[in-house]
Amino acid sequence: MATARRFVDTTLTSWGGDGVVFDAQLVVSELVTNAMRHGGGAVQLRLLCHGPEYACVVTDFSKAAPIASSPDVFAEFGRGLRLVEALSRAWGWLTPAGPRKLVWAILV
Repeated sequence: MATARRFVDTTLTSWGGDGVVFDAQLVVSELVTNAMRHGGGAVQLRLLCHGPEYACVVTDFSKAAPIASSPDVFAEFGRGLRLVEALSRAWGWLTPAGPRKLVWAILV
């Protein structure tokens, strides 16, 4: 996870996105963790920039849709996608041909 956070910091800073680095690191941490825990492993992490918008894309080995659950107060897990939702302008997933899924989030 530390490698992914460093990649986000280095890349977004070089693109002038210093203001979204912290949020992007949290989003990427959640997406990569979900890929490892529920998607059979993270295949790829990509960052994209288009003007003031930054996209984080994580590819995993599963076609199953990510589900934002509503955990009870004492649950130790289950809040990651709610955090992604709160920090992102938009998020979602794609299932292109083949055995993989892409989960993405847009930050401004």
